[in-house]
Amino acid sequence: MVRRGGKADLYTQTPDGGWGWMIVLHFFLVNVFVMGMTKTFAIFFVVFQEEFKSSSEQIGWIGSIMSSLRFFAGPLAAVICDILGEKTTSILGTLLITGGYLISSGATSIPFLCVTMGLLPGFGSAFLYQVAAVVTTKYFKKRLALSTALARSGMGLTFLLAPFTKYLIDLYDWTGALILFGAIALNLVPSSMLLRPIHIESENNCDTKDKVSDTPASSPEELCGTEAPYCNETQKSSLKDTTTQNAGKPGDIFIVSENQSEDFNNGPNRNRFFLMSNEESCKKKAISWTCKQNLLDTSLLRNPFFCIFTWSFLLSQLAYFIPTFHLVARAKTLGIDIMDASYLVSIAGITETVSQLVSGWVADRNWIKKYQYYKSYLILCGITNLLAPLATTFPLLMTYTIFFAIFAGGYLALILPVLVDLSKNSRVPRFLGLAGFFAGIAVLSGPPIAGWLYDYTQTYTGSFYFSGTCYLLSSVSFFFVPLAERWKSKQ
Repeated sequence: MVRRGGKADLYTQTPDGGWGWMIVLHFFLVNVFVMGMTKTFAIFFVVFQEEFKSSSEQIGWIGSIMSSLRFFAGPLAAVICDILGEKTTSILGTLLITGGYLISSGATSIPFLCVTMGLLPGFGSAFLYQVAAVVTTKYFKKRLALSTALARSGMGLTFLLAPFTKYLIDLYDWTGALILFGAIALNLVPSSMLLRPIHIESENNCDTKDKVSDTPASSPEELCGTEAPYCNETQKSSLKDTTTQNAGKPGDIFIVSENQSEDFNNGPNRNRFFLMSNEESCKKKAISWTCKQNLLDTSLLRNPFFCIFTWSFLLSQLAYFIPTFHLVARAKTLGIDIMDASYLVSIAGITETVSQLVSGWVADRNWIKKYQYYKSYLILCGITNLLAPLATTFPLLMTYTIFFAIFAGGYLALILPVLVDLSKNSRVPRFLGLAGFFAGIAVLSGPPIAGWLYDYTQTYTGSFYFSGTCYLLSSVSFFFVPLAERWKSKQ
């Protein structure tokens, strides 16, 4: 059941559908235009090698900055979203991506591209992805794995973007391709308008009146009775009643300026003034408090579930982009035509899309816990990458690509559902933002490390060995989930 409450929709329970499918559509488009374009960097990687005569390590920094900032800037994206709102933050992210690609078309060096094609689209991706992911978790609970899989399947459309990118480069050169990519990304502006705010009344507004009247507020959120950075209409109503009933009681929080306090203490509008001052102060202080908490709060570091997820998330993201960026380059070293190599990216995209949909559907059946599926997929990804150097012909490389895409799609579809399950009572935006911050460090260093390995060994086999090892290590932390659950039950 839904009721309109000011600017946001008030629901009595998580809708698990309805307008939520429009949010999934937007999330899908984010993955198509942002994540899909990020994955086609493998094609630009080869072009930049020929254009700028730079090493693999230097060019790897462009992709690593672009990819890592999507995670690294997570806490900043959460703060910007609190201040500007979800729609505005998403539109801002779109403009950063478009601007970055347009400016990159005039690049004359790799350091220039690190800023224009790495930094600007990286921040834009963080804003878009953080908003879309968090809003999706608000609209879905029982179908979260499936809805996330549907949204992330947009990444699979690289099977269209990869040949399309190569075609654009051949037709308009890499500069024209970047200009067109910037124009295409602007489609995310109208899709961002689909982001409708939502409040679950049963979760956010429970016992608001009692919280305000009976407990001293140690933070602006407690005064509002919610963790959201503003007071919704239901909370305002409760605040009005409580303030009117308890005006003048010691311990209540009223903000009155020194010059006006004497007039209002004895005047007929005392309660009204207290109410207005309290509401305005609640809004202003809550925003400031939320911003400080998102950037400075380190309490999650003491949460064992956060540490388990972050360890795995960090290493798996470190591993994922290495084969993604170096697949086409490895095919070229094996004597495979670059156009044929681009089809590897296409097949990977199709396979990963199907795998994500199947993985999300299976996970929502709840036959076993979601993190068990997640852990298994990580182990299989590790084994597959350790065997990748054995693929020295196009058919074998295609076989590797298909198996890796199946297993990678399986765990990628479950990142958000596993995060929600492990976050327990923690706020999902904070959990996702801080975990993404640490993962961003790994993503930033992954491709340059792999590029250094190639420059040192003159072969890409070391890169795939490194990726496989990271995948296996990323699965280790999930073996400690039962211990963390027993520890939690004792608290």
